[in-house]
Amino acid sequence: MTGPEIDRLMTLLGRLPGLGPRSARRVALHLIQKRDAAMLPLIAALSDVAERVRPCGVCGNFDTRDPCAVCADPRRDDSALCVVEDVADLWAMERAGAFSGRYHVLGGVLSALEGVGPEDLAIPALEARCAGGAVREVVLALGATVDGQTTAHVIADRLAEVAPGLTVSSLGQGVPVGGELDFLDDGTIGAALRARRPV
Repeated sequence: MTGPEIDRLMTLLGRLPGLGPRSARRVALHLIQKRDAAMLPLIAALSDVAERVRPCGVCGNFDTRDPCAVCADPRRDDSALCVVEDVADLWAMERAGAFSGRYHVLGGVLSALEGVGPEDLAIPALEARCAGGAVREVVLALGATVDGQTTAHVIADRLAEVAPGLTVSSLGQGVPVGGELDFLDDGTIGAALRARRPV
């Protein structure tokens, strides 16, 4: 029905997060039909990103410069460091606009099943950043999964050794803003009860 070039395009698009075979077909057809308006600008943007965007040598964020715009911003609080699993989480924190400190991207979480240990992540680099004494609080913004919580505990233990006076905190867990109890899972309700505070 289609040539090998179109099949290859659909296969590659289908590997992207959130796109299955049907969505990939629709996107491929749209790009082909809108060659000048959609395909050629996309090719130029992809080429530019592939050529110029690199991980930040300080925090692990992606940018065209090193250090990245977040690390280079003099208005940010050097005493607070937010640890996230990946760059998508950093971007989500920035979108929320609730944190004004610095970031550290781990590059994943510990996983015994997948053979991911502390040396496979940016945990040694985190220890080095905290050992200097400029960082006074580390916020562990990791997922509420078993692997995320295991990673948080390991990091807290290791930071207690390299920076004894450091405050290590984690994100509150529980009922999301606008959430209704009837629609929440049991684990979320339990976490919300354990994290309750005075009104």
